[in-house]
Parts: sequence; structure tokens; C-alpha cells
Amino acid sequence: MGWNLFFWLVVCFPTNIALLASTFYQVLILSDLEADYINPFDASSRINYFILPEFIGQGVLCALCLFTGHWVMFLLNAPLAGYHAMLYVKREHLIDVTEVFRVLSVEKKFRIAKLALYLIVLIVTIFRLTLIGVYYLGLEEDDNLGYLW
Repeated sequence: MGWNLFFWLVVCFPTNIALLASTFYQVLILSDLEADYINPFDASSRINYFILPEFIGQGVLCALCLFTGHWVMFLLNAPLAGYHAMLYVKREHLIDVTEVFRVLSVEKKFRIAKLALYLIVLIVTIFRLTLIGVYYLGLEEDDNLGYLW
């Protein structure tokens, strides 16, 4: 059961924080572009820098949840990982400098939805870390907490 604590504390939690921070940064850049505080080239280059690492991190997290048997987390991450894979295969994953203003509202809404999903996944991860911490520290009277997840 020690691998379960390692998985949630060392793998899931930092990955979720990184995905949440990356998406929040992208929303901020798009908001600055909308308010005309940044030019389109800088905005698209800053956002495109984070897209591929975000896709890889999301895919790895989804695959790890599948292989370790954490089905709830896999089902939360699978639709977005599939959508990321579809965007990458269609070569529509990067923001084009010449079309950034045309797709600005759609991209901003999509990233806000991703931000909400990553926040939900982070809350579930924190809940799981708390549950496993209670189990390992022996703070719970009942040692059979496996029925909760």
C-alpha cells in the first residue's frame, strides 16, 4: 500500500498543480491579449510553449491512473486526454498568430473549462491524499478503508 501514497503524493499532486498553473497562465495571457496589453505574437508564442508539455503531462497522468487502477481519476482525465490527442493528430493544437483574435473567445472559454476540470481533479487528489494519510498514520479506528475507494 506504500505505492499508493507514493502515487498520490509524488506523481498526481505535483502533476495536477503543474497542469492547473499552466492553464491558469494561459488564461491570463489570453485575458491580457483581449485587453490589448500584449501583442498577438508574444501571446501565441507564450501559450504555444506550454501546450505540448501540458498534453504530455495530461496523457501520462491519464495513463498512470489507468494502469494503477484508479478508475475515478482515469474517467475524469480521459475525455480531456482524448480531446488533446485529437487536437494533436489534426495539427490544431497550436495557436496561430494570424488567427489569434478570431479564436480568442473560444480558446479562452476552453481553457477556463480545462481550469475547472483540473481544479476538480486537484480536489479529488487532495481528498485521496488525506484519506491515505489518515490510513497510514493510524488515526482511524477501522483499518479497512478500502471500501471508500
